[in-house]
Amino acid sequence: MTNVLQVAEVAALVGDPARANMLLALGDGRALPAGELAASAGIAAPTASGHLGRLVQAGLLSVVQQGRHRYYRLASARVGTLLEAVMAVAADAPPRRAVASRADSTLRAGRTCYNHLAGRLGVALADALAEQGHVTLTEEGGEVTPRGIGFLEAFGLDMSASRRRPFCKTCIDWSERRLHLSGQVGAGLCRRCVELGWIERQRDGRAVSVTARGRAGLRETFGVELEAMR
Repeated sequence: MTNVLQVAEVAALVGDPARANMLLALGDGRALPAGELAASAGIAAPTASGHLGRLVQAGLLSVVQQGRHRYYRLASARVGTLLEAVMAVAADAPPRRAVASRADSTLRAGRTCYNHLAGRLGVALADALAEQGHVTLTEEGGEVTPRGIGFLEAFGLDMSASRRRPFCKTCIDWSERRLHLSGQVGAGLCRRCVELGWIERQRDGRAVSVTARGRAGLRETFGVELEAMR
């Protein structure tokens, strides 16, 4: 069982602004070098190296070695879920500094949460699948219906693991306060939308944009209307 000291250690690690910025920079599941993470946190490379070492030691990050280069990534989807949960709690807290930014608006429109879609885009997809009877959603998790298995297979998802957990999971979206899909179904939807050219990842961030092809495809396939999301 996790003891209170371990909980306090993880909370302290995530609570440092520099480390929080580096963790959030990795929130889309990418692996990034220490230099890029230092820049995202606005700190010097030696300082970033110390922070990254502590995050790896605590099991929040893992290291990918490619030749002489080291890349860092979130250790698991669970760490991504932790970050989204902390952001949801922070969003509910009284604002200390109300500074709107274009980045905030873009993330709210559509973003990746580790390996699945979040923001208005992710919530709209979850709502559409639930309304059409393809999935059932609760805060405890989700389930793909028999009808949904056929629908998602036709869309291009591998549903061979449809009876295993955590095949279909849900997350509370920190910006929309609604459920979006995670787990293997959420990851599959995100991957398929990228393959079809429906969404494009924004450079240097978790934000995604919906292409003209994507707006048409989402409308025709899922009945999702996203003309306002640009």
